[in-house]
Amino acid sequence: MKRALLAAILAATLIPGAVRAERDMAKEGRIEQELLAINPALVAPFREARIAIDRSDYAAAARLLGPVCDAAPNFDAAQRRLGYALSGSGRYQEGILHGEKAVAIRRDAANLSSLATDVAFAPGHTATRVEKDRAYSLLQAAVAMPDGKGAGNLVAMTSLAFEVGTRAAARDGVEALQKSYPNLMQTHYFSAIVDVWDERWRDAKREILKAQAMGLPAEAVTQFLDSGVGGRAMTWQIVGVIGWSLCVWAVGIVHLCGLGFALSKMTLRQIEKGSAALPVSPAEHRLRRVYRWLLNLAGLYYYISLPVVLVLVIGVCAGLLCLFLSIGQIPIKLVLILIIGAAATIWSMVRSLFLRVASSDPGRPLARSDAEDLWRLTEEVAAELKTRPVDEIRITGGTDLCVYERGSWREKLQNRAKRILVLGTALLPDFRQEDFRCVLAHEYGHFSHRDTAGGDAALRVRQDMIKFYYAMRAAGQATKFNIAFQFLRLYNFIFRRISHGATRLQEVLADRVAARIYGAAAFEGGLSHVIRRSVAFNQRANHEIKEAIQGARPLRNLYELQAAEPATEEEAFQKAISRPTTEDDTHPGPKDRFRYIAGLTPKNPGPPTGVVWNLFRDPEALMREMVAEIEKKVAPHRN
Repeated sequence: MKRALLAAILAATLIPGAVRAERDMAKEGRIEQELLAINPALVAPFREARIAIDRSDYAAAARLLGPVCDAAPNFDAAQRRLGYALSGSGRYQEGILHGEKAVAIRRDAANLSSLATDVAFAPGHTATRVEKDRAYSLLQAAVAMPDGKGAGNLVAMTSLAFEVGTRAAARDGVEALQKSYPNLMQTHYFSAIVDVWDERWRDAKREILKAQAMGLPAEAVTQFLDSGVGGRAMTWQIVGVIGWSLCVWAVGIVHLCGLGFALSKMTLRQIEKGSAALPVSPAEHRLRRVYRWLLNLAGLYYYISLPVVLVLVIGVCAGLLCLFLSIGQIPIKLVLILIIGAAATIWSMVRSLFLRVASSDPGRPLARSDAEDLWRLTEEVAAELKTRPVDEIRITGGTDLCVYERGSWREKLQNRAKRILVLGTALLPDFRQEDFRCVLAHEYGHFSHRDTAGGDAALRVRQDMIKFYYAMRAAGQATKFNIAFQFLRLYNFIFRRISHGATRLQEVLADRVAARIYGAAAFEGGLSHVIRRSVAFNQRANHEIKEAIQGARPLRNLYELQAAEPATEEEAFQKAISRPTTEDDTHPGPKDRFRYIAGLTPKNPGPPTGVVWNLFRDPEALMREMVAEIEKKVAPHRN
């Protein structure tokens, strides 16, 4: 704080008498007893003068004390008070002479501090630097005495230390006031100044407002805050709020991560010790509820995190700019990159929330007339599970096999959404109907457990994270130096760990539903077929498409190709079916899935027999249609 401003505020607020303690009447009695021994007739005017001083009538006090001092020239209390009264009434030099005479008679704390007050704080007199130095020395001597550490002496000495002493001396004075007089207005005022020196802006503001509550004039408070303290305090208050918010947010992220890891491990343990004899055990039911609650919380936390990340991006950019300014060098190119990068990141973040991606169903609907027996089989399986059958079957050209629901969130919660089965043509060759029926029962298990009804929130969060990523990548901001990108990577990992743990549990429970009805052998056969056909079709189709492009020829029937490298294909199948389960899997490893349901025998082991192709009216036409669809996508690559 500027010295001129400090001096102005001190002068306005710390005048003599600003700290006036109640008179010690026992001490007054001892002083009057001393005067009584000298001249009893002088006690009455001396007492009247003291009363006049207490009501600030200095002229009257001086008239009363003059005769007392003449009659008892060596009575130091009268000389001291006459000096104080003369200085207070504007007779500065006369007052100083009487104050000095009192010190000469008796060098005690009362006489030293009174003379210091006469020298530096007399009303109507502006003390010079030399006079303030002298007053400061007198007060130091007074405070050093056993009875000289009164509030008035400490305040006066500290105020002069701020003006003419060192910072160390001022700090010592403030510490003494804080220790002995913590509830004094001046203590808080001086503490505020020290806080400014130490750049503790919020503490300075708090202390000056306490001083105001104790009587510091509002004008002085305004002057203090307007000197820059108020603005800096507000800035640091905002920084503090942001800092604590970031800490709370970070703690939330850590807890989410910890919960995700803990639940994932609990799920793996529960799956291992779970009994296949029960459709869903109480522990598994609790896990499902916790997962649903945690997924909703994690989804909400993602959207809460976006404003925090936005503040971080702006804060880092602003911090680097301030750093360059403090250094005195501004790298223009780097600054432009920072500003453009921050703007692009913020735009990508906002855009990802409002960008709507058109969704479409996979493949095309399979008419009932094209596969009457397949439709009938899906209804029979639904009846076995005592659940509603699928409303639509969609056929694709790949190796898809899944179910989902289409409808509003309210329709899904009320179990009125449209149930859809997606079936890939590439899975159908050699797929035994009894194995397919068991795999279909697994998919119906998801419907029965309402797995497809409560995933909208999680799906929306995943979609928004993907949109954010693509928007950042398009803007060139998906780099390791971008805070928002690193947040996205971290949160994707956390959310994936939570959601994948929930999905693993859903898959195991759906496996159990299927195997309890149709047997472990049928489920193992069905899942093994799906994995084998997925591996085979991907390798064979990729090889055929590559050769067709190079040879500029149409595609052959992708669904009846023979293995180009049977050993490689078999190796890939064995690797896929034997893979271990990890905490990052959506589905447990196939071998583990078989182990979890081992020993379950079919409840209804009877027909059907044959392969799934037999359930279609015209398999050849369907294969040609799907190959033609793939041909449309391949054709542009031949040019």
